[in-house]
Amino acid sequence: QELLRVMRTIDDRIVHELNTTIPTASFVGKVDAGQTCKELYQSLMDAHTSRERIIKNCIAQTSSIVKTLREEREKAQDDVALLKQLRKEQTKLKLMQSELNVEEVVNDRSWKVLS
Repeated sequence: QELLRVMRTIDDRIVHELNTTIPTASFVGKVDAGQTCKELYQSLMDAHTSRERIIKNCIAQTSSIVKTLREEREKAQDDVALLKQLRKEQTKLKLMQSELNVEEVVNDRSWKVLS
């Protein structure tokens, strides 16, 4: 979660980025606004793709762990430590799945602001 928070900095600061990269009327001749917007667009695309890949990778890994723990749990149903570990991993999986939803909202907001 901390890594995602850090990676979402560009989205959190999109308005500031636009205000500092798009030139005002007095600087319009000195800065290529089209190129600047293109670069900002590309950095947003890269950030969104990277975060989505990372979240999906975490979901896949955690799902695999949950599956393994469930199989072990069926073999040893009275193992309390195993049950605790399973619950912990299930909670982590739900958290990662909810992060995908958060990611969608953050991305939509950023694209609206950029547009």
